[in-house]
Amino acid sequence: MIWTSHRPLHSHPSPSLHRYGNHATLDVFLRAAVALLLATSIAALTCPHCGSTSVPYPLSTSDTCGHPSYKILCNTTSGSLSFPTLNKIVSINPDTQRLVISPAPLVSRRCVTMDLRTLVVQLNSSLPFNVTSSNTIMLLNCSTALLQSPLNCTEASLCHAYVNGTPSVDRGCGDSPICCTFKTGGSTTAYWIRVREDECRAYTIFVNLDPTLSVGQWPQPGLEIEWTAPPSN
Repeated sequence: MIWTSHRPLHSHPSPSLHRYGNHATLDVFLRAAVALLLATSIAALTCPHCGSTSVPYPLSTSDTCGHPSYKILCNTTSGSLSFPTLNKIVSINPDTQRLVISPAPLVSRRCVTMDLRTLVVQLNSSLPFNVTSSNTIMLLNCSTALLQSPLNCTEASLCHAYVNGTPSVDRGCGDSPICCTFKTGGSTTAYWIRVREDECRAYTIFVNLDPTLSVGQWPQPGLEIEWTAPPSN
């Protein structure tokens, strides 16, 4: 006699597979719920526009919105934003968590920057902001002491191209032969940039400067600062 086994035509998944599928579905649901709650809470905390300029979270223009560690200032009269102790904010990119500040201008027909007597840029290292490595700084109207520094103060330095190619600057700085150029980056320029009055009397800054372009194609002067994301609770 030959014994044969009879198997059902339709097999049913084991209880363990059911449990696995349920856990996976629940995990996806919980992740979606958390993401939705986070987006909703951020939207509720986002500050209102300053004039026509949006203020992305975590930047804060008052005690009732944004994150308290990310304070910036809103001038309700002009509708412009500025960074504390610094000048006007000209752009904000929430995706890269970076903002660009307009540096102080030169005194008319003089090779002297208006904020020369201050530290120029001084950020609180305990706050979540720092100067990025995308800035090219040009020191103008410098003394011979700078020639002994590690900065590029040669005749080929980009600062000479800037002075010679910018008529409004050339009128004040054209007779000041020594200028120097350097890039930000590293701990020495992460939180402060100083221009000593006894070394140089003017400066300007450019973000992501392409030295192969003519001066007329350079961007407007600006200082780029970045912020780190606030800790998630």
